[in-house]
Amino acid sequence: MKSARIALAILLVSGSAAFAQDALDADGDGLVTLAELQAMYPDFTDEQFAEADTDASGALDEAELAAATEAGMIPAEE
Repeated sequence: MKSARIALAILLVSGSAAFAQDALDADGDGLVTLAELQAMYPDFTDEQFAEADTDASGALDEAELAAATEAGMIPAEE
């Protein structure tokens, strides 16, 4: 039962991240830039983005977006 709960939690987090990425990724390239993020969340700062962009690529991939969402940096879409 415990492993089922863990699996469900992982699925919900990954599903939320995928939904958030789809909602934020205006150009459909699979990455979320600061400009795309600020279009939905104008108060999101350059510093917050740099913290979320762990590979310093200038865009958030699905894993970075999921981690930032899970950390509460980006609101989870409902």
